[in-house]
Amino acid sequence: MKINNLSKIFKINDLVNYQEGSIVSKTVLNEDNGTITLFGFDEGQSLSEHTAPFDALLYIIDGKAEIIISGKKYLLNKDEFIIMPKNEPHAVNSINKFKMMLIMIKS
Repeated sequence: MKINNLSKIFKINDLVNYQEGSIVSKTVLNEDNGTITLFGFDEGQSLSEHTAPFDALLYIIDGKAEIIISGKKYLLNKDEFIIMPKNEPHAVNSINKFKMMLIMIKS
């Protein structure tokens, strides 16, 4: 789902919901030079290790998550963020239910 009307105020925590046993995602913005995507992770869900050709900012909206970048573990809580450098292997694991915003910068 893409947000069609960008010229309005949004409550970030209300834009994506949790779904039992799943990861839910919602694209907020998808442009040539970057994307903004919101995710809702149910407890026990994860994204396996992978790389991306672009830098990304991962911001925790709600809950807490374990982020692994090049084998180093980081525990992020609500209102904290981390930069994931391009071409570095990273993974995302839920500690409990959590929501995050991923800003991918392509240029």
